[in-house]
Amino acid sequence: MKVRVRFAPSPTGPLHIGGARSALFNFLFAKRYGGEFIVRIEDTDLERSSRDYEAEIIESLEWLGITWDEGIKVGGPNGPYRQTERLDIYQRWVDILVSTGWAYPCFCTEEELEEEREQLMKQGETPRYLGRCRNLDEAERQAKLAQGLRPTIRFRVPEHRVFVVEDLVRGRVAFESENMGDFIIVKSDGLPTYNFAVVIDDHLMGITHVIRAEEHLSNTPRQLMIYEALGLEPPKFAHISLILGADRQKMSKRHGATSVIQYRQQGYLPEALVNFLALLGWAPEGEEEIMSLADIANSFSLERVAKNPAVFDVDKLNWINQQYIKRKSTEELKELLWPFIERAGYRDEVKSLGDEKYTLLVETMRDYLVCLSDITDKLDLVFKDAEPDHEAEKVLLQEGVVQVLRLCSERILDQEASPQEMDKFLKSLVKDAGVSAKKVYMPLRAALTGKVKGPELPYLMALWGTNEVRRRLERAVKRTETES
Repeated sequence: MKVRVRFAPSPTGPLHIGGARSALFNFLFAKRYGGEFIVRIEDTDLERSSRDYEAEIIESLEWLGITWDEGIKVGGPNGPYRQTERLDIYQRWVDILVSTGWAYPCFCTEEELEEEREQLMKQGETPRYLGRCRNLDEAERQAKLAQGLRPTIRFRVPEHRVFVVEDLVRGRVAFESENMGDFIIVKSDGLPTYNFAVVIDDHLMGITHVIRAEEHLSNTPRQLMIYEALGLEPPKFAHISLILGADRQKMSKRHGATSVIQYRQQGYLPEALVNFLALLGWAPEGEEEIMSLADIANSFSLERVAKNPAVFDVDKLNWINQQYIKRKSTEELKELLWPFIERAGYRDEVKSLGDEKYTLLVETMRDYLVCLSDITDKLDLVFKDAEPDHEAEKVLLQEGVVQVLRLCSERILDQEASPQEMDKFLKSLVKDAGVSAKKVYMPLRAALTGKVKGPELPYLMALWGTNEVRRRLERAVKRTETES
């Protein structure tokens, strides 16, 4: 049997990190075993679902490099791939459950249900539906319909049963039916609920494995009941752990960015984010952590997916992203950085540099970029006058600094110079100044950049050119002399 897995997002918001990881694990599992990956849309929450969110989810998946063989946008033999376009399909299966006694109409109002929940809680029992409408006869049902009441459809939960999930990640998990209560499979507006629609869709689309978040584990026994009632073979289930923030609480907005689109906007590379997400709860056999999507797919298995929650370590994501930035060719990086340069408001300034110096700019800053958006601060460094921070101020006020700055201004090359030529000049300057290299390089950096750390001075000086370096040095001398 060919492996068929699916990702079924609800378009009630952008693709969040947990959803992206679920999509990725399904994609990897399909690739690993030569199977097929399907993407469909669960949009029956009419109030919150939108086509804009749907489009954003699809765009995020494509940006990450997660492609699918069948489903929304690409089509296939099992469509439609939006739940709201499959209502007639669901109705046929509802009719089967009702006609066989596995489901029935429920006319209870929200007020009645709330009263029942409160009473059970007072008694220390699990809140659940007690079956008030379970045994209404046909005459009673018709009478309620005549009153204009719009029923829900509830599934009749078998009594005194244990439903076992042989989970491919968590192992054997058992659920007793006693405290579940008959649950709704069709709402009063005629729309199916998740637990019902997902069973029908998975069956009709031939899904063999369901890989999803741990929070869905409690839904699984209800779905197994529906499979059993309809005489259908359920897929195999694998529930992956939660993603926690650094404080070991469930990841939320208070931990920072939570959606793929936010990380894209901050300048994370898709291959870096995919690499990081794969390592959230899955461990490769070797020590290598920087892995391509193809390499991850070749070694992915559910056996190496952890049961314990995964902690979202931003520092590790930053490190991985930085490694991918360093591996980009200069031409690739020039193209990737351009939108962030425009967003930072430096489009004209960078264009005025010309292509050769734009290349030099990228080579100068490459190793200092954690995210592509970090180019903003680096452009400030290049195009704004240096305003010394506290540490740089202390360096500039040291004895002999003004003399070093003046010496550099007097002797700097009169023509445009490469970073290598600037490096030779600085080394000769150290010799001429008769002081240690630190007493030359540190004051120069403080004067030229306003910082005591940053990109290599020869590259910066070559980027600025002789005239700009002199201007910055003279400005720093005047400022230092005024404050001395």
